Amino acid sequence: KNDTEKYQQFWNEFGGVIKEGLAEDFANKDKIANLLRFATTQTGDSAQNHSLAQYVERMQEKQEKIYYITAETYAAGMSSPHMEIFRKKGIEVLVLSERIDGWMISYLTDFEDKHLQDITKGELDLGEVEDEEDKKQQEEASKTYESLITQITELLKDKVDTVRVTNRLTDSPACLVSGAHDMDAQMKKIMEAAGQNVPETKPSFEVNPEHPLVKKLNDEQNDERFNDLTHVLFDQAALASGEQLKEPGAFVTRLNKLLLDLSK
Repeated sequence: KNDTEKYQQFWNEFGGVIKEGLAEDFANKDKIANLLRFATTQTGDSAQNHSLAQYVERMQEKQEKIYYITAETYAAGMSSPHMEIFRKKGIEVLVLSERIDGWMISYLTDFEDKHLQDITKGELDLGEVEDEEDKKQQEEASKTYESLITQITELLKDKVDTVRVTNRLTDSPACLVSGAHDMDAQMKKIMEAAGQNVPETKPSFEVNPEHPLVKKLNDEQNDERFNDLTHVLFDQAALASGEQLKEPGAFVTRLNKLLLDLSK
């Protein structure tokens, strides 16, 4: 492992087997964790050549957690809406894109007393990295958009667990967030492919109060357009999360109606 070049060649061939070791040899979890290599947002390169120890060395002064995302591909992870706030704050994120990664990471909850946090799950808490001004703005936005949140919640009650104002997004209008203890999308696909029953869960729907589409939604007086735009934003968030739409035809129909309205 002390010879970086030779170890990288070894990892490229046998990294998947080492990842399995977290579950197969749990007694040696800490030793195995030191052998792992990851792709990260640090370089914009999909190569798995960063150790957890290197990540910890690069953590921001007030950063308390190791952040990661699981995705179908490195590019999909990098383009996820969930990355936006981390890009803005300059916080490094591990990008896990191999099929084994979702299963592996369930056995790796911490490293050197740092908790590993999936950025797509639960309410986002950046700890002291998030300044007081950010928190104040989110609280004010939650009050301003309280009526909108109630309307969206009623409309999407069969699809979502909760609706709330987000602190994750800078460019996207909305995103889907899994529960803190829910299975990630990657693991769901693996279990479904294996013929296993996957528990039904509902995501949270988070909206960005600074986005023009959310502001337009808040001002919309026409019920039909409000419903169409809400469903389009929800379906877009699902697509961005790597999910397949249950009713793709309905999504296209609603989107076309909105585009026609804009062209008039």
